[in-house]
Amino acid sequence: WLEDAIREDLNERAPRVMAVLRPLKVVITNYPEGKVEQLEAANHPQKAEMGMRQVPFARELYIEADDFMEDAPKKFFRLAPGREVRLRYAYFITCTEVVKDKAGNITELRCTYDPATRGGNAPDGRKVKGTIHWVAAPQAVSAEVRLYDHLFKTEFPDDVPEGKTFLDNINPDSLTIIRDAKLEPSLVTAKPGEHFQFERLGYFFADPVDSQPGKPVFNRTATLRDTWAKEATKD
Repeated sequence: WLEDAIREDLNERAPRVMAVLRPLKVVITNYPEGKVEQLEAANHPQKAEMGMRQVPFARELYIEADDFMEDAPKKFFRLAPGREVRLRYAYFITCTEVVKDKAGNITELRCTYDPATRGGNAPDGRKVKGTIHWVAAPQAVSAEVRLYDHLFKTEFPDDVPEGKTFLDNINPDSLTIIRDAKLEPSLVTAKPGEHFQFERLGYFFADPVDSQPGKPVFNRTATLRDTWAKEATKD
């Protein structure tokens, strides 16, 4: 209930920004080297009075590692070899090559973009089902992000078999610390205690103690959806 109330409150007043927590590098091979565009992004999709901001776009980007799958099933609507997706506020891109290290780990994606699709729409009317967020690599701000989750693995921690206690239900992943998340440059000036929605990721606020100018630290206040409800559907 508390988390639902938090979501309702922050949905109304938290400006939207883009952040990549687990970055995967993307190189747009047909985009001019050294070129940087400033694209307009809404600070809130339903509140025009909150204004717009400029988001840099460049040849090299970061996307979420989870937004790419090499052997993607049919219903995976994000990036995969040969598939086209929309970059939020930007262009359509198509993955043309997957670069791996000697151990077989994916280190980079090479893509092409369609310059006619600036703003996210194609003049020829073609549709893409996937829209993903991104951050321009040259202008990205590195930050620590702390993902706080439920302290317990179950909704009712005391509901345990005989011989067990609520301590057996402690969630080992109740805190995950990401040391090198990549944020859009507008967040470098975030003031301690300011709230934001990281698009597609959740609600976050700048840590009032540890966040410093040029070295932001963000804590997750709440996910975008009720994770307990998601767990309940598994039964």
